[in-house]
Amino acid sequence: MALVDELAKLAELRASGSLTDEEFASAKERLLRADPAGPSGPLATPAHGFRRSTTDRWLGGVCGGIARSTGTESWVWRLIFATLFVCAGVGLLVYLLVWIFVPSE
Repeated sequence: MALVDELAKLAELRASGSLTDEEFASAKERLLRADPAGPSGPLATPAHGFRRSTTDRWLGGVCGGIARSTGTESWVWRLIFATLFVCAGVGLLVYLLVWIFVPSE
């Protein structure tokens, strides 16, 4: 929801008597101080910083990139993808999609 819509909704709530003047001022201040760039929680940084590895790679660098993002060893991710490959080829499909759509570092 856009900032303008949020402020309009707050004004409606204040006009209807659902919010006091202090609550309205506090909520408006929180909205105006919020970062408009987007989410900045703990999950936002790894998702935007995920890249395929150029140094820790066997094929496409997918497992090396995931390992760097999650803080685990790359062999663990290779084992997970190999296990998923045995299960109806799901691991190969996911690996190929990540290889195609995730840029290299």
